[in-house]
Amino acid sequence: MLHKITIIKNISKNQVNSSKHTCFFAIIKIEGDNMKALITGATSGIGLEIAKYLNSLGHDLILVARSREKLEKIQESLQGKVKIIVMDLSIENNAKSLYVLCKKENIDILVNNAGFGTFGNFSETDLINELNMIDLNIKALHILTKMFLRDMKKKDFGYILNVSSSAAFQPGPLMATYYATKAYVLHLTEAIYYELKKEKSNVKISCLCPGPVDTNFNNVAGVKFSVKPLSSEYVAKYAVDKMFSKKLLIIPSFKMKCARFFGRLISDKKLMAITYRIQKNKQK
Repeated sequence: MLHKITIIKNISKNQVNSSKHTCFFAIIKIEGDNMKALITGATSGIGLEIAKYLNSLGHDLILVARSREKLEKIQESLQGKVKIIVMDLSIENNAKSLYVLCKKENIDILVNNAGFGTFGNFSETDLINELNMIDLNIKALHILTKMFLRDMKKKDFGYILNVSSSAAFQPGPLMATYYATKAYVLHLTEAIYYELKKEKSNVKISCLCPGPVDTNFNNVAGVKFSVKPLSSEYVAKYAVDKMFSKKLLIIPSFKMKCARFFGRLISDKKLMAITYRIQKNKQK
């Protein structure tokens, strides 16, 4: 099996100076060999399926979620090295604590998957619940991305997969805050991607923007999908494969790719009207 070898850090302190030879030593990372992944929101849906797929590829896992019972069951069902951390990342200090706990784990892959949505007119939805959503969907992802990105840049190797949504592509009447949080995730990821590209960094960042997926999301948000959703297993495998191929924007559906393309051709007001009708049809 062929592997891509990435030089993480050149070390020149042991140079041997002579008329003909200079020796350099390097730390290398062989892509395809065992890596360690940190996955948030890992007990259901896309997060769980990403954990299963990475585990099947032989990578070590650190799984984070709020439910100890679910995490322990998943840990027992997987092979290899699987650690679990019970933590509510909607609490800002917990996101910082998670980084401290995992800093010495030498994380190669960060999957920011934890998040949730709510449905309803913005003036009527619960403020506390929405602020918790912002803390989880935005602040926790922002903290973990920044802190682990710094470590990955030091060793010049790593992958970050931020889970957004097709909701990131337009305003979302009746799910206004959720759509706004996912737009933040997309635009943050795109900006970081370009910074890394200009630095010629070997750290890669991707953003997953699926359409409807068969997960527990719709139950939490209080909606039902008006179109047939993709399976979370398919989306997870597609996302991981594209992440390893260093793709920035990952959209695992031809229909959603078409929707994004044609969405650029109509006015924002028309797009909002279409989105409103779609959301209204989701209402349980």
